[in-house]
Amino acid sequence: MQYSIDVNNQVQIFDLNKVAKQAAGAVMLRVKNTVILATVAREETQVSEDFLPLTVQYLEKSYAAGRIPGGYVKRETKPGDFETLTSRIIDRSLRPLFPKGYAYPTQIVVMVLSADPEVDLQVVSLNAASVALYLSDIPVNRPVCGVRIGEIDGEFVINPSNSELKKSALDLYVAGTKDELLMIEMRSLPQEKEQILPVMAIDPIIDVSLNNGFALTQEMNEFSEDKMIEAIDIASKAILRTSNAYEEAFNEHRKADAILELKPEIENENVAIYIDKMYKNDVKNAINQMAKSERASELSKIVKQILDDEVAINEGWDESVVSNVLSKYKKKLVREQIINERKRADGRALDEIRPISIETNILPNAHGSCLFTRGQTQALVVATLGTDSDAQMYDVLTEKGALSEKFMFNYNFPGFSVGEASPIKAPGRRELGHGNLAKRALTPSIEIHSPYTIRLVSEILESNGSSSMASVCGGALALRAAGVDTTKLVAGIAMGLVFEGDKHAVLSDIMGLEDHDGDMDFKVAGTNEGITALQMDIKLGGISLEVLKEALEQAKRGRAHILNLMQKANDEISVNDEILPKLELFNIDPSKIVDIIGQAGKTIKEIIEKFEVSIDLDREKGEVKIAGGAKKNVDAAKDYIIQITQKESKFGSKRGGHDRRDKDKPKPVFNIGDEFNGTVKSVVDFGVFVELKDGVDGLLHISKIKSPLKAGDSVKVVVSEQKGNKISLSLAE
Repeated sequence: MQYSIDVNNQVQIFDLNKVAKQAAGAVMLRVKNTVILATVAREETQVSEDFLPLTVQYLEKSYAAGRIPGGYVKRETKPGDFETLTSRIIDRSLRPLFPKGYAYPTQIVVMVLSADPEVDLQVVSLNAASVALYLSDIPVNRPVCGVRIGEIDGEFVINPSNSELKKSALDLYVAGTKDELLMIEMRSLPQEKEQILPVMAIDPIIDVSLNNGFALTQEMNEFSEDKMIEAIDIASKAILRTSNAYEEAFNEHRKADAILELKPEIENENVAIYIDKMYKNDVKNAINQMAKSERASELSKIVKQILDDEVAINEGWDESVVSNVLSKYKKKLVREQIINERKRADGRALDEIRPISIETNILPNAHGSCLFTRGQTQALVVATLGTDSDAQMYDVLTEKGALSEKFMFNYNFPGFSVGEASPIKAPGRRELGHGNLAKRALTPSIEIHSPYTIRLVSEILESNGSSSMASVCGGALALRAAGVDTTKLVAGIAMGLVFEGDKHAVLSDIMGLEDHDGDMDFKVAGTNEGITALQMDIKLGGISLEVLKEALEQAKRGRAHILNLMQKANDEISVNDEILPKLELFNIDPSKIVDIIGQAGKTIKEIIEKFEVSIDLDREKGEVKIAGGAKKNVDAAKDYIIQITQKESKFGSKRGGHDRRDKDKPKPVFNIGDEFNGTVKSVVDFGVFVELKDGVDGLLHISKIKSPLKAGDSVKVVVSEQKGNKISLSLAE
């Protein structure tokens, strides 16, 4: 059975009861030439633990793009980062739909069978998974849908194509049902702008490309809270349209709800009453202790005390039941204190930020580092600068070739950060998700044309709430500590939300206890001017735009406080220039690239060996990039290349390229037979380079050397040959 639904700039064609018929629910969705298969399966037996055992796996098949997997093993193996992050998006969007007490192991599998380069795989995958779940016998009575909002030329666009998204200033992904928002992910996208500048007025920095009198400059986009609410409102209305269309089309095809046993909210009312009468103050004291740690050791002590009581022994209370009831009672007290007393477990006001301390460049041999501590959360973020060869290569189904990622953010969460003796493992979904969020927050502040490959690593040393936002703050300062001239500082803050009846409370800078027992986890990152990234998850039910706006405004005030402290730390940064890699980027006449390369690559090999640098050349742009560990070597290599070209680049760079003041410098003139008392600058396999005059070197070939020479030796030489700027020498008699 096939249904065609035309909504939100997409024609969605659903096939029902066609494939995977033994699954609890299955659907095949086609949008243009993209085909997605989504299935839902569940076990018949509940788990004993008190949690929702839901697993979501999004899988991409190479054949979907007409490819054979690369590497030694020609089949799909470990999921890539995009697959893992998409799995998280689907999971976070669908998890709130399951009824309370549902404890049956459930698996949602989404497979990409055919990939259209212009179709957003994350949007169609969530929609397919949602319909499969809605059609299943699991008691989920409303479909979720996802929608992406872009902003192109100042206008919001619903579900832009992949090529349109590349032109967008905004990437907003929203999932919800009817009039309730369940999940939000947003990032701002930096934009290139072509600006005409007078030649003499141009004083370009290293990361600005100049061509024919035009400067390609970067505009950092931040979105105000009001603009974000406007975009989310558009997404909310699009979600309502799609949800209504799904219900109308698929309601009659839903399977009857399976007869399932749901776990009660409180497993034993007598235990709850006993705790309330006898242990209320103990639980309150434990809550205050938990405000200082994510560990629940204080609650474990109370459980043991209760089990030793005569009542517990006579009633035969089970430890797991007592622990479960106590955990829910603790949650109740935390929420009541916030709603009724407007006070948090650690005594803070609802909008109060925990104390912050910041230290930069505490690692003497790292390019840049920042130790950011907020309350009991501590992130050590380290920046490393590299060249193009250090970029991360990766494949995307919707792109023809491999892509190169020059900004990486790795987030690590070892067990000791929360006092646990757990083994160190490969990064999981949580680590990848937090690292991706921090990366999205900081990317707009990094110049698009930065010649560096940048890797940030956040080592979480202590955690009690929002280590990802601490990573954003530490990352912004680690970049500055490494000498990266970012556009603006970016800070992050985690917000919480508690609903009780018709009352609610918005919390700033939540700790682990509030994250666990609250109804919303809402992370906002940005500058003083606006938001660069946000992520929101609603754990139960949805959230209205009015409450969301309140949370955004409160987050803005908290972000401003943090940015003020970060700016003070930034003003005190002492960049260790001695250990930073040096990189020069400048332009020459493209026709001169062949002169730099030389016959069979001889010239460029000599330059690389002589100055101990790496060189990247762009034949089309005439762009030369030199990187090395020592500034003097990079500068010397640049001067040497400029001499080879014998022609100044029309446009230079403050840190690379011709300085226009060099125009008036006289060029050294050499004649065959000129003698010099030169100094050996460097020794290579094929001879030595000898400095003659005005910084110009000549090559004394190994065949003409009578006794060993080393750098710094004085030697009398004579010019024997000159081809262009290449000077050959012989020993003077």
